[in-house]
Amino acid sequence: MIYRAVLHVDLDEVKPLAIALANAGNLIRAVPEKHYDLVLLFNGPAVTLLQSDQCAAFREEIWQLQQARVAFKVCRNALNHFNVDPDNLIEGCEVVPAGVVALIELQRDGYAYIKP
Repeated sequence: MIYRAVLHVDLDEVKPLAIALANAGNLIRAVPEKHYDLVLLFNGPAVTLLQSDQCAAFREEIWQLQQARVAFKVCRNALNHFNVDPDNLIEGCEVVPAGVVALIELQRDGYAYIKP
């Protein structure tokens, strides 16, 4: 079995981000033999949290999750709305055209929806 999940982060608050990162780490440690496919999807004001200067406290944890094949997807619509230049995002983020569409597609493809 492959454990597929999308963790949805949509608030520009540190607490939901920390919970999402912890949820991802906990899932990875709980699943034997690394049979998982995890996505952290950021839209709305949460996209501001992934700017290099905003997430310094979480950079190591994010990097470790990225090394463990966790995808970080960021909504282009939200980037535009909140005037965030994609070049200012931390390394390893994938910009998707619309976060809500990505959520629908991931759930259609069997990903569990998790809202920290």
